[in-house]
Amino acid sequence: MREIVTIQVGGFANFIGSHFWNFQDELIGLADELHGDAIFKDSGLDMDVLYRSGETQQGFLTYTPRLLSVDLPGSLGSLRSSGSLYEGPSVHDTTEIATWTGSVTKIVSEPHKKNLFLQSLEEEEKDISTNSGSNSVPKNGNGDIQQERDKDRVECLQKCVQFWTDFAKVHYHPRSLYELTGLWSDKQEFNNFGSGRDVFSRSLHGEEMSERLRFFVEECDHIQGFQFIVDDSGGFSSVATDFLENISDEYTSTPVLLYAARGPGNYTSILGQHARALRALHDSVSFSRLSSFCKLMVPIGLPSLSKVSAHLCVDDEMPFHSSAVYAAGLHSISLPFRMSTLGPATHSESTFGALDVATFTQLLADQARQNMVSVLDIAMPAPPLPGEQNQRFVQRSLHPLTPDVKEEADDDAHGIQSTVIHGALHQGGTRASITEVKEAFCLDYQNSESLPLFSNISIALCPLPLPLPFPRLFQNTLGQHGEITMNPTASGALGSLDVFSIPMAARLRSSNAILPFIEKRLLDFRRYGMARGSLGIQLLQSWGFQRDELEDMAESQAKMVQLLGGGSEGSSDSD
Repeated sequence: MREIVTIQVGGFANFIGSHFWNFQDELIGLADELHGDAIFKDSGLDMDVLYRSGETQQGFLTYTPRLLSVDLPGSLGSLRSSGSLYEGPSVHDTTEIATWTGSVTKIVSEPHKKNLFLQSLEEEEKDISTNSGSNSVPKNGNGDIQQERDKDRVECLQKCVQFWTDFAKVHYHPRSLYELTGLWSDKQEFNNFGSGRDVFSRSLHGEEMSERLRFFVEECDHIQGFQFIVDDSGGFSSVATDFLENISDEYTSTPVLLYAARGPGNYTSILGQHARALRALHDSVSFSRLSSFCKLMVPIGLPSLSKVSAHLCVDDEMPFHSSAVYAAGLHSISLPFRMSTLGPATHSESTFGALDVATFTQLLADQARQNMVSVLDIAMPAPPLPGEQNQRFVQRSLHPLTPDVKEEADDDAHGIQSTVIHGALHQGGTRASITEVKEAFCLDYQNSESLPLFSNISIALCPLPLPLPFPRLFQNTLGQHGEITMNPTASGALGSLDVFSIPMAARLRSSNAILPFIEKRLLDFRRYGMARGSLGIQLLQSWGFQRDELEDMAESQAKMVQLLGGGSEGSSDSD
């Protein structure tokens, strides 16, 4: 077994994670359908890489994500922190503390009510449980009635998603969901690196988080790595940094693949010089500290997703929408980690190019240039295979989800890239084979204007399935299986009731395309935090940083710039 433990820290990271686990849940459900599509039943993907088997105290078997999620108190909405499969522990009543003799006022907030989608999931599970072992038909069996119910559930989610648990289909283990209780700041105040300082070590949070992580790691036969997603737009960057440092000390040989994510809401215009300096210093410090404790870092989060694909119509102001796109990218790029591995002389008909996390991160980060910051690109949906030899395939359709990168074509002759294509279609909408995709990709690669030093390709026949709570993100130019049509039959945006699956392509690039991202953070760090008389000197001191630590961070970023062939930014004087 080659297990992966996933860690999600912060609000937007958990929004992304909720969609990610919905994709996995959908794959599991489609594989178990009695007369389901063979493409899902024989996907060639090993879900045990991400999931763990367990058993409740009542003897019911469970299959839950190998996950640790960290967020602020109250972020779980209607879901208990113990999850929904197991009986939750009773909340400790602080009014019974014997060491306090004064009066106590107890304030209990009203629990959040489940929305229509979550209510219907609960009803369906009760129906399945009631009819288990009998020949009776569940009350949801009528197709027309079920279709109307689904429409109502989808419409509910389009309007009322407030928490990432509002659209989660997945059951979580009691050790998976952790809230940072005892913080005296709300979401608006927890908005910079300094606001999260010492949270990990305060009130035993660090010990509890490490113990929960240890529970999942010790269950693994042979852990291949950590998949770590952090909302790096505020105080969670600091929490994640301390957690990552602890992980690097305790699991020294286990690679960490880090996604530093932020939602479009973080790019709203900031008024005032002090506020701009605060945001710039947060970005610089967060990047420097997070990148110090992982094997490979992938920044994701654009001001707007409108340019990612002509077939998408994303409401950038809704985390429910934007996080779905990033989750699709993470799902696709991680497929090689869970492709079933066969013997050296055996070839799979469903997958090609299996990799583990260590090999993957070494491929991108441990080459001669030692660049450990990569660009994530996606094509959503992936274009059909070309009908003629001189037509281009997927290379021109990929668009970066990483901000502040070079917009022109990537011409880095020292670049390394790894591409994943799954569920590819021909122009007529029929499914393409592994061999056909491989040949089309190689021809497209050879016809590129410039070539990287090395390019890897992984392929799976299984497309991205769209679960019911997937938002309406697509233009009416797509068919039911993500095929591009010139004769739309529906009006308005399309969702999971209209499009059942889509072909996807994702790519990670280790190249100088990331150079503007790093240079911007280095320039801002020197301008606002290092120069004499700058606005941020006292601010950084209040965050707990000494002068020598700041110089080390600036030197580290300058080295990254130099390794990527940057100009004067890497050698300018910090004073």
